[in-house]
Amino acid sequence: MADKGKSSRGGDKRRRYRSVRSNVTCSSGHILILHCQDGTPIWGKRSIDGPGVWVTCVKGKERQTVGELYDLFSALAEEMWPERGEKDGDGMDQEEEDLEAQIAREVAAMKKPRKEQMFANCKTDTPCVIFISCKPPVDPVAMVLKYVNDVVHTGITRTKYSQRLTPVSGSCVANTPEICGLFKKVVLPFFENADDKKYTYKIELRSRNHHTIARDPLLAELAALVPATHKVDLKNPEVFILVELFKSVCGMSVVRDYYRLMKFNVMEIAGAKQEGEGRDGDVRMN
Repeated sequence: MADKGKSSRGGDKRRRYRSVRSNVTCSSGHILILHCQDGTPIWGKRSIDGPGVWVTCVKGKERQTVGELYDLFSALAEEMWPERGEKDGDGMDQEEEDLEAQIAREVAAMKKPRKEQMFANCKTDTPCVIFISCKPPVDPVAMVLKYVNDVVHTGITRTKYSQRLTPVSGSCVANTPEICGLFKKVVLPFFENADDKKYTYKIELRSRNHHTIARDPLLAELAALVPATHKVDLKNPEVFILVELFKSVCGMSVVRDYYRLMKFNVMEIAGAKQEGEGRDGDVRMN
């Protein structure tokens, strides 16, 4: 009996942790799932990466917000980037295709990605903060501006729990060399393609759950990368460089009218429109 009890205790000690059977990674490389031998998933994570939209929402309504954002973004994408109609390659005089060709065509159509696959919810593990990644041809900046301007005109949101939408054209690891590299890739082309136009600009830096990089040195280093012909204006800039630091991730984009459009807070825009009064200036389209 003693030996049996000892053996049982030893077995319990050895089996305190469930053994892992396999790792499964999605084709995009974003999801990692570990499974136990019985097939039970014990951990999963989707990394925050690429172009996308940061969204703040009502606390406790994160799941509902993700659902409404999928519906909104899918509708906007269909409107802004409609699919091209399939063409009949051989013209009207082509004989009816045989059964095998019909089956092959239908199978190919079934394998096409659905529209909602252009968007993916990336786990943030933070209340009120959501990140929806976007795949081509979606341009998150153009999409957010389209929605925000629709709310400006109508005073009606197509979302219930979403508050501020912040598009980012690219993301990177939140360390200074990577951030500077992303800045050169995302921001500098805007100024380099300006020809003789001289812009005033402001770097709008927001940091959430990030305590590694000091704010002022980073702003100074990024501003030094902008061509000297363009000048900083902290009160009424023509161009805003949005830099979002969240935990170990940094995203950025270039936008206009950020203050005039209430920092893309659609709840505030709709409220001001409906109440007949503006905040942070006139939110009407110029």
